[in-house]
Amino acid sequence: MMAESEDALTIRHVAERPMKAHPQLDAGLVQSSVQTAYEELRYARVRTYLPIL
Repeated sequence: MMAESEDALTIRHVAERPMKAHPQLDAGLVQSSVQTAYEELRYARVRTYLPIL
C-alpha cells in the first residue's frame, strides 16, 4: 500500500474538521467542496497555507 501524499493527507484532514464539527453535513458534499478548493489552489506558489483553504 502506497503512503498517502502530503496533499492528500492535508485534504483529508481539512474535510474531517467540518464533518466533526457539523455531523449533519453531507460528507460527500464536504469532501467535494474541499477537493474543488484544492484544485483551484493546486498550483499556488505558496503551499504553506493549503490547510487553511
